[in-house]
Amino acid sequence: MTTTIPYTPAVEDRTSSLPLRLVLAPAGIAPALLDGAWWPRSRDLTAELPALTAVLDPLWGRITHVTVNPTFWPVIPRKVPVDGHVVGVGWFTAEQDPHKLLLLSYGVGRWDLLVIPPETSPATAARLMTEAADPLGTRTASALMNEAEQRRIAEEMELSLVSVWDSEGGHGASLLTSRSPDRAVIAQVPDATESI
Repeated sequence: MTTTIPYTPAVEDRTSSLPLRLVLAPAGIAPALLDGAWWPRSRDLTAELPALTAVLDPLWGRITHVTVNPTFWPVIPRKVPVDGHVVGVGWFTAEQDPHKLLLLSYGVGRWDLLVIPPETSPATAARLMTEAADPLGTRTASALMNEAEQRRIAEEMELSLVSVWDSEGGHGASLLTSRSPDRAVIAQVPDATESI
């Protein structure tokens, strides 16, 4: 299935000196479900695909076609001009994982990349990239993203509980009321037999 959204050229050249955020599974090892992960800076395929294909073309052969699930891509161009050629872009709703980018190189092969949302924190993105590039990985792109979301929710809940505990006198109050031997108060008590 291909999109019916017409191609419109980018208004500005978004070529950047920033490094491409891409991790690939080790060469020569057939990964289970994913060939790596890509962390684009935006959801603009016209701006993001040229940098991705510039890196992948020498490694995997000329990328000729890309497919996405439109869930997270607001505009899907039919074609994207890249260095010296054009990449066709298609979309699938039910057939393709919404967190995955499928790349095809005519006569060479197919590769599946986890697409990490641009707004993801660097720590979470690094963890997801490592997991997606694991050649022994058995989780789908959506499974990895769901686990990351569950981890984020758990971390937020933990921070919230600590904040409530602190605001109710938890951590700070326990430091003020606890007495350790080095802070003990020593005073002389007069002997009852002595006269005052």
